[in-house]
Amino acid sequence: MKPALIKAGHWLLNALLPRACAHCGLDLHYLDALPLCPACRAALEPLPELHCAACGLPLEAGGRACYDCRGGRPRPLALARSAFVFNPQLRSLVHAFKYGAREDLAGYLAGEMCAALERFPELAPYNFCAAVPLHPAKARQRGFNQAELLAAALAARSNLFHLRNAAARVKNTPSQTSLSKKDRRTNMAEAFRVEKPELVRGRRILLVDDVATTLATLEALAAELLRAGAKSVAAYTLAREP
Repeated sequence: MKPALIKAGHWLLNALLPRACAHCGLDLHYLDALPLCPACRAALEPLPELHCAACGLPLEAGGRACYDCRGGRPRPLALARSAFVFNPQLRSLVHAFKYGAREDLAGYLAGEMCAALERFPELAPYNFCAAVPLHPAKARQRGFNQAELLAAALAARSNLFHLRNAAARVKNTPSQTSLSKKDRRTNMAEAFRVEKPELVRGRRILLVDDVATTLATLEALAAELLRAGAKSVAAYTLAREP
């Protein structure tokens, strides 16, 4: 098909079904396939260079470790990194993805994660990736697992081996949103089970999820993977709550 006809087709489709920025609602240009307007895309905040070397939490005053990671106590997660800070623009995009049935956003978001991955050479030894699983009841309600979509798309773009269904969520935990850090850890106790230890044993595994807050969910899953024989477990998320 000729470029002029393709361009005309995009214009007609946008006239019939206009697209708006996922954050500010501004009409998007008919040739712009991205989900945010230029201003909102420019407002996305990459994880700053000043971040905790262990958990990836942004640090305002510098230093190597955040308060919780000082002292070097052993943790299931070897390290955690994120592509972006979870600011309002990204929050709108993630909410559209998870709760607005926008499965089509997985490719765009994974592409952004792939581009940011180059900033974190410390994650290079992790050749296998696995998504944080959803409980079957929540998966049926939502229709998909957003972490699984991100992991699959990231693996395809980053030459990672995607470990599908290596673990399962066996405890339908309540939302973590309103819980304290301590209660989040209690909430996640015994929430996961490794279903396919043969996929895990002896491997360095990168856990993939959309947003990291206290890391309670990621640490609970990492602990189960280590018990099943994983050599090391790290985490890489789209966003990190500051």
